[in-house]
Amino acid sequence: MQIVGICFKENGKVYYFDSNNIKLNIGDSVIVETERGLQYATIVICKDIDQSTMMYSLKKVVRKATKDDYIVYQKNMKESLKALETAKKLSLKYNLKMIFTEAFFTFDRNQLLFYFISDNRVDFRELAKELAKIYKTRIELRQIGVRDKAKEISGIGMCGCELCCSRFLNDLDSVTINMAKNQNLSLNPSKINGVCGRLLCCLKYEDELYKENRKDMPNVGDLVATQKGDGIVTSIDIPRRKFIVNVPEDGKIEVSLLSECDNCGKCSK
Repeated sequence: MQIVGICFKENGKVYYFDSNNIKLNIGDSVIVETERGLQYATIVICKDIDQSTMMYSLKKVVRKATKDDYIVYQKNMKESLKALETAKKLSLKYNLKMIFTEAFFTFDRNQLLFYFISDNRVDFRELAKELAKIYKTRIELRQIGVRDKAKEISGIGMCGCELCCSRFLNDLDSVTINMAKNQNLSLNPSKINGVCGRLLCCLKYEDELYKENRKDMPNVGDLVATQKGDGIVTSIDIPRRKFIVNVPEDGKIEVSLLSECDNCGKCSK
């Protein structure tokens, strides 16, 4: 059977569906049934798998999208932008401290969903009632975090590249301070926080490599034995698996934790 991964928006979270025996390719547009109703989506992943290995059932693609479906989708997108402006004006009317970032109709207009940012919990019941009267559909207002906002708006990170979250990260996994410690980074917020003010996303997907390379490496301040005598570790380079040792008689020397392959001498680098 064929499994497809779909996104409802560019660089959005990937959801998996059964292709329903419809021949589909990456880049195709489809209509799928979700908890919110029918939605228009784009295929970003196609996989053929053995059905017997499936641990759970997936929802099925309803159909491949047509030109008429695309016209409906574009109309919904335009009206979603107008709904977003309406919600912003109404939030001022009700004196609600909400920053709206996005709104969209489901394909069948069964629901109108709004995303917003706020520092505190917001009582938006009256706002939701007025929006429901205007658009005659079910209204959902969902509070999101600053990382989600950065993903939507995008920007340039301290590395000089476009933000990872808006460029290719589909899922915003939790990032912990231990991941920064594993890289031996200074715990200065200006060094380890992204433009959103939260820990850098790259700490997460780099963590496995750093933990592997960190094995058997000393810490700064450790007393270690070298071929030129005992000394104190003054710095470590985790990706290259090297560290600097201050040996009293020879000064600072570089020590490398070479792999067995590096030591065999049967090949040259």
